[in-house]
Amino acid sequence: MRTVYLGTSDFAATVLGRLADSPHKPTLVVTPPDSRQGRGRKVSPPPVAVLASELEMGLLKAANVNDEAALERIAAAAPEAAVVCAFGQLIREPLLSAYPMLNVHPSLLPRWRGAAPIERAMMAGDERTGVCVMRLTEGLDSGPVALCEETPIDPEEDFAALSARLAALGGDLLVRGLDLQAEGKLEFAEQDEEGVTYAEKIEPAERRLDPERPAAELAAKIRALTPHVGAYLELPDGERLGVRRAAVASDRLQPGAFALSLGDLLLGTAEGSLRLDVVQPAGGKPMPAGDYLRGHPLPGS
Repeated sequence: MRTVYLGTSDFAATVLGRLADSPHKPTLVVTPPDSRQGRGRKVSPPPVAVLASELEMGLLKAANVNDEAALERIAAAAPEAAVVCAFGQLIREPLLSAYPMLNVHPSLLPRWRGAAPIERAMMAGDERTGVCVMRLTEGLDSGPVALCEETPIDPEEDFAALSARLAALGGDLLVRGLDLQAEGKLEFAEQDEEGVTYAEKIEPAERRLDPERPAAELAAKIRALTPHVGAYLELPDGERLGVRRAAVASDRLQPGAFALSLGDLLLGTAEGSLRLDVVQPAGGKPMPAGDYLRGHPLPGS
């Protein structure tokens, strides 16, 4: 099928790579303009734009895909279907109904509709997640679903690892969906509204690790926010200490207290303690906790 692809993120770039390697390679890729990213606030293109350029696909950087100029460029590509994945812009009429429009969403809908489905599934302690291919509608990820694929969440993997697995899964699922669409065999089923949960955007305040919460909850949050958002502790001296990898330990400490046990850096929590394996001091790079302690005193001492 002739397709147009709308996407932005690393996740979307992985899906695009799989689509480009199929008979449904997009004739046009639409992505937002370059923006300032990272600590240095350097102007950089979205990951999807980088890949589209490498693969020599038609590329449109649109601040608003609903603008007349963008609509004309998409129409000129004469797509038989449009694909949306982690695009970040609201798609309105008339574009919404102009073409069969499929959306790749990384959750088991109707659970975790919204902006941060992978993070929310991990933070909630879900044992399984997945990817769905659905029809895009005006509602927030509320359209009918055609295909879903489940996968277990490894209790040791972080966002980067799970996201990469889901993106690969999503690419394969999308190609399968387009194969069926080309044959006129792609069927949709409405979502069960009773099972709806929402994956709200991660707010800055949620990055803070609260020792008054259980260690298992904190460990799940750290995995969910690593490496793209980053969780942190507020130290007694007011400094922030990023935590990139941690695990639940059996030692009992007062919530917020730090201790050393057999060389491990521990933090007391409301339930159990948290072993801090990889930390990141303010202005520094991630490092093993042992390396951090060689240049810093034990927090609170």
